[in-house]
Amino acid sequence: MTTTLITGASVGIGAAFAQELASRHHNLVLVARSADKLEHLKSTLQEKYKIQVDYIVQDLTAPQAAQAVYDAVSNKKITIDLLINNAGFGDYGDFAEQDDERQIKIIQLNILALVDLTQKFLPGMRQRKSGGIINLGSTSAFQPIPYFSVYAASKAFVLSFSEALWSENQQHGVRILAVCPGPTETQFFQEAQFPNVLMDSLGKNYTSPEEVVRTALQALEQNKCNVVPGNISQKIQVNIPRFFPRQAVVEFVHKFFSI
Repeated sequence: MTTTLITGASVGIGAAFAQELASRHHNLVLVARSADKLEHLKSTLQEKYKIQVDYIVQDLTAPQAAQAVYDAVSNKKITIDLLINNAGFGDYGDFAEQDDERQIKIIQLNILALVDLTQKFLPGMRQRKSGGIINLGSTSAFQPIPYFSVYAASKAFVLSFSEALWSENQQHGVRILAVCPGPTETQFFQEAQFPNVLMDSLGKNYTSPEEVVRTALQALEQNKCNVVPGNISQKIQVNIPRFFPRQAVVEFVHKFFSI
């Protein structure tokens, strides 16, 4: 039976991945900070789908967090067949005026933890010549976003990193995918402290977490290197910047994201 490890598994897209993969009879290892939410999810999924669910309570911005997760999995003698690096967050505002510790934590979670966990689990997949890694990117990865600068840059890293690993691992039987959703029906924008007027504008194109998950899993099966879930407007959005000067793109995005 396939075993999947999901970070940021207690809510939002991570919880939707857990629900969908449990329905496909994957055993699960769930990683998040909230023990209560993880315990509830574990009990619900085990009872409904008769699968094995383990969880690890871990703040992935902490030093040596990825090593702690890897050690916990190894100590339980669990083999991870699919790694879903879902955990991440953003912060809206003028970079020069933002809390510096929060900006560093975005990088630690969105980039460093993702890279470290990938580094820990990918070699075993290559040895077995099977497995997969899904990294959560964003439509923000395709252009700079003023007032959302660190988050967008972190997702640009995720997209580039994932596509490079997709190519490196073709001959090793391991599939790598960057899934890049646009606005999704989660608490992401509230936690990122987006202004209400901007959330209302973005909310016109919301995608459900379940649709993001279904699209991601289908793309992984098709061995794509990236996929943009959602409607046609989101797919157009990520391709338009290629046809304009970068400065013009940034100036346009600035007008949308400033209030």
